[in-house]
Amino acid sequence: MTAIQPCGNPCSREIVQEKIKKALCGGVPGLFSDRDPQKTMPDSVLNFEWELFRHFELAPVVEADYPAPNPVIPLKYRQLIGIAIHAETKCQFCAPFHIALAKVFGATDAEIQEAVNYAKHSVGISAYLNGLDFDLDEFLKELDGLIACLKTKIPRTGV
Repeated sequence: MTAIQPCGNPCSREIVQEKIKKALCGGVPGLFSDRDPQKTMPDSVLNFEWELFRHFELAPVVEADYPAPNPVIPLKYRQLIGIAIHAETKCQFCAPFHIALAKVFGATDAEIQEAVNYAKHSVGISAYLNGLDFDLDEFLKELDGLIACLKTKIPRTGV
């Protein structure tokens, strides 16, 4: 196969799909395909959307075809964040996607469960604070005190 040349937006669908096939062992997910004309991502954004997807979901395992910095959050943790987000959004597509990728990138069942429990806890506290109309200024003052306290408890070597 010849090298695929990078291109901007818009970029021909054929070039983008070749980039995707090269990156994903010959497959093109429906999200980026033209299998269903009613669900085809417009050519004007296809390359842009693929590059964002590749960057946030798969880099550095799937490298860009141009010089680009890799995300600083390791893949496993990005996928655990995705699990936590979609535990709340209840996306029937995103939850299994992020769980599967998290496992591929080394997450344990215990880490996945903790990510979901963290999301449940965080969303619950948010609902409580907002539902009872807590005073934001008072909350921020309390937060300053909490941060000052925690800084005294963190070992010099970090957490």
